[in-house]
Amino acid sequence: MALLLFLVLVAVVLGIIGVAADGLGYLLIIGIVVLVAALALTAARWSQRSRRRPIR
Repeated sequence: MALLLFLVLVAVVLGIIGVAADGLGYLLIIGIVVLVAALALTAARWSQRSRRRPIR
């Protein structure tokens, strides 16, 4: 959970710097990639947890 929050925070900071600073648009793109990676990591962990529960 802490890793997810850290990745989202990094993505937001990179996005803000990428938008605010002139000529650093690539930081915005890196921030978007980090956000997508964080969401994919969360989805992978969530799907693994749902498989471990026995069906009642």
